[in-house]
Amino acid sequence: MTATAPPNGFRTFIILWLTQSLSGFGTQITVFALNIWLATVLFPAAEQRAELASAIAIMSIAIAIPSVFGAPLAGAWADHNNRKRTMMLTDALHGILTIIELLLIYTQNFQVWTLGVTVFLHGLFHTFHSAAFDTSYSSIVPKAQLARANGMMQTTQSLSGILAPGAAAFIVSLPSLARQGLIGGDVGDWLASLPNGVILALSIDALSFFIAAIVPYFLSVPSPVPSPNSTPQATQPAKPGLWHDVKIGAVYIWQRRPLLWLLAIFTIANFTGWPVFMLMPLLLKFNLAADWAANGYTFETATALMSTLGSLGGLTGGLLISTWGGLKTRRIYGVVLAMLGTGIAIMAIGMSSWFYLAVAANFLYAGLIPIGNAHSQAIWQGQTPPELQGRVFAVRRVIAQFTWPLSTVIAGYAGGVFDLSLYITAMGVICVVFCTGRLFNPVLRRVEDKAYLDSLAAQAVAKSA
Repeated sequence: MTATAPPNGFRTFIILWLTQSLSGFGTQITVFALNIWLATVLFPAAEQRAELASAIAIMSIAIAIPSVFGAPLAGAWADHNNRKRTMMLTDALHGILTIIELLLIYTQNFQVWTLGVTVFLHGLFHTFHSAAFDTSYSSIVPKAQLARANGMMQTTQSLSGILAPGAAAFIVSLPSLARQGLIGGDVGDWLASLPNGVILALSIDALSFFIAAIVPYFLSVPSPVPSPNSTPQATQPAKPGLWHDVKIGAVYIWQRRPLLWLLAIFTIANFTGWPVFMLMPLLLKFNLAADWAANGYTFETATALMSTLGSLGGLTGGLLISTWGGLKTRRIYGVVLAMLGTGIAIMAIGMSSWFYLAVAANFLYAGLIPIGNAHSQAIWQGQTPPELQGRVFAVRRVIAQFTWPLSTVIAGYAGGVFDLSLYITAMGVICVVFCTGRLFNPVLRRVEDKAYLDSLAAQAVAKSA
């Protein structure tokens, strides 16, 4: 499969980067606004904690299932279909779906089940859009500029996480400010007539999606086309399908057990870490309310501060690992120690009754994730042949993240029944205990020994034969 890079390819990428970053910023605003809507409009009462936890769980499961299990299908689609049309179509569908959500909230008909359906569809569209956009880099951007292009996307994602909560908190508060007479004129009258500010956030998100859908029409975004040498001959077998590709990736990992242990770390880290993010609105609303209220915050501003500092921690960790470059040998310790640190941070978040301590622990948690991910990615890239990385990495993602939906279901139930602090602390303990044990795992410590991994694979092949 080949694709011809367009002239002025990096300029094309800059335009796409700007529009996609705008769309990503709008989406971050919507996510924050919907959490505020759930906690303050749909389930505002303290006795509705179980319903709030269930609603957040449903939203999390709805985004997790297509994101995790749809990745192999979306990747295959991107390899065999027009990528520009895929990006335009999915962004347009995002925009239409956001308008539907806006109208349902405006008419007060937006319920938990409709939220689950629309979030699932958003997750599905995002999975296909990401596969098309991410695989377009190499056909748009000159090879020498690929690292810069990836860095630009990572930076804007982090900045969106930092800036969006504050922007969303301000946007959501506008109707209330207008009703208090702090915003006058026709604009103030119109804002005061809105039932809540979530509608404004969704309007901005929908507009950003439509802009992102229209702009690629005027750009050259090549898709790979079959080359003469890649066309199957009449005497050749049919081209292997998706499940054959998945099997190749799965067998490659299975035959190299140290890679399975490496995956296990992230499987446990995702299982224990996701509830922290998911249950944070409940933790702030019920467990930390007395302290942030004593410091003069509202629920919206406390949530914005927690989210913003968490994103700032992620940006700090990313800048640190980019500047430092990470460990050059024994990278496995960069993985295990970083994930061990996230477990300690989770425990601190769970046990804290002080708002600022929880914010600091969340900053640490988010900052350690890029460090662990960078070392893990370096190991995988070094141990997997380039021609197999797409298939192997797709299977790797499914294995590492399949606990995301599972932990969401458990956390949704536990958040409404058990003490939140105890549950989150228990997740941290599980992560710490498991990662500590991996420090003494002799098989895992050899994960960077390629000759050892290849010998394990050869033994597995000989045994099966």
